[in-house]
Amino acid sequence: MDIALIEQLTTGATNDGVQQVVVGAVVQHDGKVLLLQRPEHDFMGGIWELPSGKVEPGESLDQALIREVKEETGLSVTALRTYLGSFDYQSGSGKKSRQFNFAVNVDSSEPVKLQEHDAYTWTSLTEEAPVTDAVRDVLAAYQQL
Repeated sequence: MDIALIEQLTTGATNDGVQQVVVGAVVQHDGKVLLLQRPEHDFMGGIWELPSGKVEPGESLDQALIREVKEETGLSVTALRTYLGSFDYQSGSGKKSRQFNFAVNVDSSEPVKLQEHDAYTWTSLTEEAPVTDAVRDVLAAYQQL
């Protein structure tokens, strides 16, 4: 991944007053993408989302992405391929958040081992994914690759 791009994204978020930086991964296998379902009792419970999570202090976007995919799915990222854009939202704690999304490669698509979510699915890019509009835009950008 281009270090200059990562620095540019991080600096832009800081300049825009973003309080919480999040990374998201489009994990693809056999023409399908991996979606995770948030626990019902959690913020935005029940929605389907990309593997994603907060960037910890002192951590770069690429380091956070590799860690979060591993923590949430048990899958190992072997490469960050392409930056797919970002979206802003207000977190459950009220923080202005920005999620940076990347297409990634993993060493194997199975087994998926959930740690923080209730379910997972491999969704075909030809069907209407059960996701928020923001994630739908990320998947549309992925399809343009």
